[in-house]
Amino acid sequence: MNKAVIPCGGLGTRFLPITKTVPKELLPIVDVPVISHIIDECVSSGLTEVLIIISPHKEIIKDYFKRDDRLYDELMGKGKTELAEILLSASSKADIKFVTQYEPLGSAHAVSLARDFTGDEPFCLALGDDLTVSEVPVAKQMIEAYEKTHSTIIGVQKCEGDDIVKYGVADVVSNYDRHNLLRGIVEKPPLNALPSRLACYGRYILSNIYKYIDRTPKGKGGEYQLTDALMLQCQEEKVYAYEFEGKRYDMGDKFGALKAAIELSLNRKDFGDDLKSYIKELAATL
Repeated sequence: MNKAVIPCGGLGTRFLPITKTVPKELLPIVDVPVISHIIDECVSSGLTEVLIIISPHKEIIKDYFKRDDRLYDELMGKGKTELAEILLSASSKADIKFVTQYEPLGSAHAVSLARDFTGDEPFCLALGDDLTVSEVPVAKQMIEAYEKTHSTIIGVQKCEGDDIVKYGVADVVSNYDRHNLLRGIVEKPPLNALPSRLACYGRYILSNIYKYIDRTPKGKGGEYQLTDALMLQCQEEKVYAYEFEGKRYDMGDKFGALKAAIELSLNRKDFGDDLKSYIKELAATL
């Protein structure tokens, strides 16, 4: 398995007004956009081919990953070798391709646009709203889980808070070594009807998915949803929810994005120690 798919079609309305012109996937954690962190996770997991699914108003994402020889040469000419290498790495991390979803027809429709890219092989699906940080990259954990089951795998973590109602929640039949056999997924259930505390957090290994997408009916708003396709798959095949290890940040939420920016910055070699000192000083005034 060496392919990853990253859907980037959402409008990012929760981050207006900046997302009027800048796609939410390009919003930076200091100086590196979210989508670049996700691609780093994929590459560190052995996924060397990446398909990014964009909407027509997100063509600028292509520009970010496009090699800029003029700027590279200019930086090198000024002796700014380190910056030049950083610039080059942005466009050479993986073999990155793009496909455009011209109509907002839902997550299942977006995934269906990857059919020519993936063929019949299993692939990793990484949602752009979910940033994960872990010693072993989450995509790699998911791949290893797939190698044990050879079935579609959905990444989940326990969510004890009330915000679990914002996510799909795993309806579990049985559990063995973090592998939860699924009965299905309940999308955004009320707190008094939770099938479990395992929230689905934006990482998948999808196998044999297209035949179920082809049979998925339109849902709310006339869109085709991936959850509905996975529900069909659960009825006919084994599908597992895997409890991955690591920290997950909700990059579709302002506070989640702020936490990611602070916590990842604390590990920066260039200013992490200064930030720690500043936070301690700031905390003393609160």
